[in-house]
Amino acid sequence: MPDSQPQPSPSSSGPPSGPDEAGALLLCGARLTDGRVVDVRLGGGRIEAVGTAGSLGAGPAASGTPATRVDLGGHLLLPAPVEPHAHGDTALSADFEGPVPHEGQDVQRRATEAALLQLGHGATAVRSHVHVGDVQGLEALAAVLRARQTLRGLAELTTVAMPRVLTGVAGADGLAILRDAVKMGASVVGGCPDLDPDPTGYVEAVLEIASEHGCPVDLHTDGDDPARLARLAAMAGGLRPGVTLGPCGGLARLPAQAAARAADQLAAAGVTVVCLPQGGCGTVDGRDTAPVRLLRAAGVRIAAGSGALRDVSNPVGRGDPLEAAFLLASRYGLRPEEAYDAVSGAARAGLGLPEVRVEAGFPAELLAVRGTRLAGVLSLGYSRVVVHRGRVVARTSAVREYCGSAAGAAGAAAVDLPRQGRGDGRAGL
Repeated sequence: MPDSQPQPSPSSSGPPSGPDEAGALLLCGARLTDGRVVDVRLGGGRIEAVGTAGSLGAGPAASGTPATRVDLGGHLLLPAPVEPHAHGDTALSADFEGPVPHEGQDVQRRATEAALLQLGHGATAVRSHVHVGDVQGLEALAAVLRARQTLRGLAELTTVAMPRVLTGVAGADGLAILRDAVKMGASVVGGCPDLDPDPTGYVEAVLEIASEHGCPVDLHTDGDDPARLARLAAMAGGLRPGVTLGPCGGLARLPAQAAARAADQLAAAGVTVVCLPQGGCGTVDGRDTAPVRLLRAAGVRIAAGSGALRDVSNPVGRGDPLEAAFLLASRYGLRPEEAYDAVSGAARAGLGLPEVRVEAGFPAELLAVRGTRLAGVLSLGYSRVVVHRGRVVARTSAVREYCGSAAGAAGAAAVDLPRQGRGDGRAGL
């Protein structure tokens, strides 16, 4: 399953009329998480109808265009995941000797390739944190914004502007460049208050600029200081369109009573916590994962992201939301449905994206994975079909074969070994 050189691949649905205009699709024979096998008709970027398998014809959809059939027999159909915590400006840079190059063309190429890798895994929307200020100024942000334009029609890429310092004399330049970043096109403001000499002042500055421009806020924090976290929650409470914190791994190192009190404060503030079960990112120390069960029990919305994608802080990062969900289920005790929601429904809500269900009227942002049940998909979900705005934008096909084996004495019939994707129930993937 090579993925080192991701390419936008033409889908079997044929070329769309334009990057934002999809032809009609009929997804045939897909299995839903409730066990039903259905056909799903898509048109105009939305789900038009869901019916029992064979009940929806390929005739004209609401758009008046005959639907192209896509066979999803043997696949589980899910709302597409999203990536709520990426670093497009440093992605795919682990192999560089010395400092990571920040020239615009190089950053644009790596950010584009990273988003395509994540799209191949199923993430039709990506939030990328981008450093602004210091030596690179706004060059890295401009490059990621160009990558966003390149990806138009394939995936949604949004950017978070991350200045280093916002307080004191040194912070004056950071404040100015953060405002310039918003004017340039950064749709979210954020950064890492833990690295500023005055973390509370940093948060106050970010929230003020967010309020001025009506932007969401996405802050990096380890969350290992209960008093600081309480102040942050108090300041963030009620801010619209919302505040996201992550990765908050330090919460797992706090005494149980202090962690529970912090969880209650974050829940009361309506803050979304994005954990990084696949590993951290270079912005904060520590590689712990936030205590997801404690936070969920307190009522905190929990989303899961990938963090670093093959940069110096995680040179083997995959950027796969299904792996993040797998880890939440296998290591942190969430049910498969809860774990997948952390990379789909909860992650979409945290990013301010519309809800997706496999029901008529909802956005056609879908992921089909070969398998029959969600637990199996999280375990070995290799073959995938990704739908964005109602058209197939990426495919990954994995076939596992076993060489023939003679059973018993010479001349005995060869064992009929299973072949991945057979579809007869003996090989689930």
